[in-house]
Amino acid sequence: MLSQAIEGFRLSPQQKHLWLLQQQSGDIYCSQCVIRIKGQLEIDKLKLALQKVINRHEILRTFFHRQPGIKLPIQVINDNSEFFWQELNQSNGGYKPIEELCQEERQFVFDFEQSPLLRTFLLTESADQWLLLINLPSLCADSWSLKNLVKEISDIYGECLNDQELEDEPVQYIQFSEWHNELLEDEDAETGKAYWQQQELGSIPSLTLPWESHSDRKTRFAPKVYTVKLEPDLVAKLDKSATLHKSTIAEILFACWQTLLWRNTGQSDIVVNTVYPGRKYEELHETIGLLAKWLPVRCSFQENFKFTEVLSSIKDTLDSHEKWQEYFLREEDKKNDDYSSNSLISFEFEQWDDKYESGGVSLALEKLYVCFEQFKLKLSCVLREESLTAEFHYDSELIPPESIQYLAEQFQTLVASTLNNLEATVGELEIISDRQLQQLLVEFNQTQTNYPQEQCLHHRFEAQAQQTPNNLAVVFGDEQLTYAELNQRANQLAHYLQKLGVGPEVLVGIFIEPSGFGGASLTFNIITVILGIIKAGGAYLPLDTTLPQESLAFRLQDAQIPILLTQQSLTEKLPNYSGKIVCLDTESEIITQEISENPTSEVKCDNLVYLLFTSGSTGKPKGVAIEHRSLVNYLDGILERLNLPPGSNFATFSTFAADLGNTAIFPALCTGGCLYVAPQEQVSNPEALVKYFQRHPIDCLKIVPSHLAALLTSPGMQSILPRQRLVLGGEAASWNLIEQIQQLTPDCQIINHYGPTETTVGVLTYPVNDKLENNASKTVPLGRPLANTQVYVLDKQLRPLPIGVPGELYISGMGLARGYINRPKLTAERFITNPFTDEPKARLYKTGDLVRYLPDGNLEFLGRTDNQVKIRGFRIELGEIEALLDQHPGVRQSVVSVWEEQGNKRLVAYIVPNKQQQPSVSELRSFLTQKRQEYMVP
Repeated sequence: MLSQAIEGFRLSPQQKHLWLLQQQSGDIYCSQCVIRIKGQLEIDKLKLALQKVINRHEILRTFFHRQPGIKLPIQVINDNSEFFWQELNQSNGGYKPIEELCQEERQFVFDFEQSPLLRTFLLTESADQWLLLINLPSLCADSWSLKNLVKEISDIYGECLNDQELEDEPVQYIQFSEWHNELLEDEDAETGKAYWQQQELGSIPSLTLPWESHSDRKTRFAPKVYTVKLEPDLVAKLDKSATLHKSTIAEILFACWQTLLWRNTGQSDIVVNTVYPGRKYEELHETIGLLAKWLPVRCSFQENFKFTEVLSSIKDTLDSHEKWQEYFLREEDKKNDDYSSNSLISFEFEQWDDKYESGGVSLALEKLYVCFEQFKLKLSCVLREESLTAEFHYDSELIPPESIQYLAEQFQTLVASTLNNLEATVGELEIISDRQLQQLLVEFNQTQTNYPQEQCLHHRFEAQAQQTPNNLAVVFGDEQLTYAELNQRANQLAHYLQKLGVGPEVLVGIFIEPSGFGGASLTFNIITVILGIIKAGGAYLPLDTTLPQESLAFRLQDAQIPILLTQQSLTEKLPNYSGKIVCLDTESEIITQEISENPTSEVKCDNLVYLLFTSGSTGKPKGVAIEHRSLVNYLDGILERLNLPPGSNFATFSTFAADLGNTAIFPALCTGGCLYVAPQEQVSNPEALVKYFQRHPIDCLKIVPSHLAALLTSPGMQSILPRQRLVLGGEAASWNLIEQIQQLTPDCQIINHYGPTETTVGVLTYPVNDKLENNASKTVPLGRPLANTQVYVLDKQLRPLPIGVPGELYISGMGLARGYINRPKLTAERFITNPFTDEPKARLYKTGDLVRYLPDGNLEFLGRTDNQVKIRGFRIELGEIEALLDQHPGVRQSVVSVWEEQGNKRLVAYIVPNKQQQPSVSELRSFLTQKRQEYMVP
């Protein structure tokens, strides 16, 4: 038998796009409105009015039939004007709040093959007040349709009371649909399509919002809305400004929205979609159906553009688009037939009439919700009389609600700032509210803690040695010292050094193997030497024994070291040096004859405690000078975050010439714990390292993430993981590594730790949660500041940036270094006056690190603003290596970069050789090895 023929009509281009979008995503797209009715309502007449409205507009009694194997359905008009009707009141038990009912209806799954698709609910609030909810598929209506419905229901309700009929016949939707399809198929349509191709929209990347989720688990489109009411005085100002600049309120708000998106993303070319009603011809004004269309509006930004210039540009684009709106097809703007448009950011402006009076009742639009396109973020501004409401619609699968609330506050601030001065540049406009500024500058930085301010580091150690003299203090390999033994030997060295003139502000170089020397065993290991220098009142400069002679010579000369402590076997490595050389192994008998009591010195908390050299962009390293108070403040701050019981065991196997190990050294020695220093020959042998830590279980370890990741590839390496705290530092840590660690040792607390040498070891910590949830950051966050530390995310003009917006990290507080030794100009450039406090002499350190605030107040690392890199925890200025390569006679020019593969970073150098001489790779590597350590050689 032949199936019965069904007469139908083609979908309009708008319907086709929405249908394909629905089929691909499975999401629900509806249009709904709530109408408030006041007066003596006759409910039967209202139902009759609704029926007559449905009779007038075929789209309200249309269903969609799709033949098997056919991609698109046809529109079928039903002669029956039935519709779903339900009355709800408090007495019949079915009453529920209107917002709840609206939410339920937005989840209602329409059967497009069955009519009726129109659903209505009448909620009785009182004897003379009702709410009428109308819900139907967005295939059948847009927001203009719903506003038309309110007017028609009012008009026809009045006619029903008087037994009259409306005489005018509206244009039916299928007429519009056929016209629009024919328009696009006409030969003349090529001109309109060419207009949209000339916009070059495909070359502009989608906006990535600062607060977007980085999870790949998104499975559905989950729109939600957050609504705010703008201040009443803004409406009057908007109206006045629009008149003054020959613009409209909608255009000014649209320009504000574009500006805010630029300020939050930094993307200079932005595309924001705005809705065109599709009713530019008068005959279509009263047509009901999906005529509206989202059109992309491109806008370019620069810091010095005036807002009026942006406004003018947007106005011109909107006017131009108006002419060609029918020719834009969303599917032609996409690739691979992907109709999912969740990257869209949109704007719309609605103006609602107040109310319609008819037959003794008034009808007024109270709520309007229309969704016929996926979006990531959409701003809908609604003007009603003197009231302006901003609705922030967002995909809750991508953006958290707290970020939307923050954005709404920014928008209100920006609109107010703009209306105060439309001639201001877009970079000058305020977007951070007073409340947000208080949060950024004060609440996130409430770290003041009253630690003992006058203590020096050795005072803390001496008190601990007196309290726990018999506790193990340090273990080098399998040899060990108690607190009493360590304190005694450090005291003897201190008395010896004081006789050589060591005291406050006197630098002493340390050039020894960490574990001690031969027969002298642990008499003068590096921990003993560090404590001895500090107890003498001096400051220490640790020098790596792998340093090339040229690099060692520079450090000794630049720091003007008067005394160098070394060992006999290393004297051959020393350059020409005019200061006093003390070989601790040959002098040990003399030193151990010194008295063993704690020495006295004139050292104060603002005296130097150590000097560390870091890579320098000019080709020469720079010495960072740290004072006692900064180190003691760090000690107290990190102990508070670690929250370990006294007597915990710490381990370190990083170089003593950097400050990474200070997280273990001083917390161990000032809390009665034991410091385990793994021998270098075991550190480089995974099997030996496993056995070492099996013999010596530890509670806390600090390690560079890439180093740990490499170690964990060897069998049995979980034995090196501590029992209680694992501190990661020196470079960004990945979530994959965190997951791997948690599987191996679920009871160990992981702490990510960040801080430049110039801020004393570290200033931020982030305790990783037990469960890895939908992380807002691509890498493990840097965290929040330690005690007596303030952090700021600023732009180039030193203005605070909002949560989520990338900027440079500036650090202030007790941890700041004194500066760079013998580099007053560089010190002045990097350590600047803190403009956010009244505290005299307060400074900010300019880190060069690009970060952003996460909504919870933690900081996320994003990269660098310069050419500094971190490889295996070593801080390297690429410019330093380039400057050294350029010194080679066979190199005319060089560029050094970082090559990363599967998480492993390597230095790679590219050179332009001189024509007369073309050096080999081995020759260049040998040249650099004579000047810098291996980790700095590409």
